[in-house]
Amino acid sequence: MVNHESGGLNALEGIKIIDLSRVLAGPFCTMLLADMGAEVIKVEIPVKGDDSRSFPPFKEGQGTYFINFNRNKKSIVLDLKNSSDVDKFLEIIKSMDVLVENFRPGTMEKMGLGYERLKKINNQLIYACISGFGHYGPYKDKPGYDIIGQAVGGIMSITGWPDGPPTRTGTAIADILAALFCTIGILSALQARNIYGKGQKIDVALVDSVVSAIGTILQIYLVEKRIPKRSGNKYDFIAPYEAFMAKDGWFVLGVGNDNLWKKFCDSINRKDLINDERFKTNAERIKYNKELAEIIGGWSVNFTVKEIISALEKSGVPAAPINNLAHIVNDPHIAIAREMIQKIVHPIAGEVKITGNPIKMSETNPQIFKSSPLLGEHTDYVLNRYVYKK
Repeated sequence: MVNHESGGLNALEGIKIIDLSRVLAGPFCTMLLADMGAEVIKVEIPVKGDDSRSFPPFKEGQGTYFINFNRNKKSIVLDLKNSSDVDKFLEIIKSMDVLVENFRPGTMEKMGLGYERLKKINNQLIYACISGFGHYGPYKDKPGYDIIGQAVGGIMSITGWPDGPPTRTGTAIADILAALFCTIGILSALQARNIYGKGQKIDVALVDSVVSAIGTILQIYLVEKRIPKRSGNKYDFIAPYEAFMAKDGWFVLGVGNDNLWKKFCDSINRKDLINDERFKTNAERIKYNKELAEIIGGWSVNFTVKEIISALEKSGVPAAPINNLAHIVNDPHIAIAREMIQKIVHPIAGEVKITGNPIKMSETNPQIFKSSPLLGEHTDYVLNRYVYKK
């Protein structure tokens, strides 16, 4: 079907989502679904709205953090502590396909809006929850922020340098992972509803999401009962596979198998390394990675990043520069060809650059067709459509 608002074909055309989430994990999930054509109705508290409306950076007083993650959505204002607004919310629920929330477990139940009640009102409803530790288990009542998910989920213990402290990743990876898993869960539940004729509850935890993502590293302990140490930019399963310094900056090298190793040695004029017993196989290269890194580092500092990448790519050896954010925004492949930097027009902030959608589809490509809404911009529209049925 054609989405008349965006002007294109959309995979989730006709799917209606009520979004009670805020800040990042939930809004990122519903952003992806809105880009795919779902109607996302964001419920915000009066006056203040989503906390991230006040997060920097700002343009014309508008938080662009919020603008980026809430494009393509509608905003309504409801006070769910007010019985009249609760009645309106329950009426809206009758027409919804999906609900998304990222409150602490038990919060919706305290408001009388938990899954058990809502499924009696709409047994087709898919009720998706994102929380720190999930809706059951001994830790379910603990608060959950991204840094908590990273810490308890184990990723901080393996991130950083051997002589340094456990390190948080440079982005809110626990929130993003949970958002992605929740999106997958919602799409799966929609398909399951087509088969079985009813909705269900989806329970995604930040901690679970991080544990799933570190599975390859976790396997070391599961098999060998060995706790891996922090290893900087190295990878415990492949060598050489890390960052190196060039004359004018940094680059990464990924020699994923023995055939690539031979090509690498040939491209840097070190064929003698091919028959070096320390480096003949990947297993040996991992064992002697420190010595190997010193050899490669001694070679790479004599050339520019551009010279190194050019030479290695000609030989078919995976290598790439380490881009900073300015590089990304101006990159002809990332920013332009892959449309990962896009522009929208906000009614107050004006033209704002935001990140694109990484999912590319030949027939129902995700689209960014509208800026994030002003607080309560669509309250009258939604109430007239779903409550008063005008």
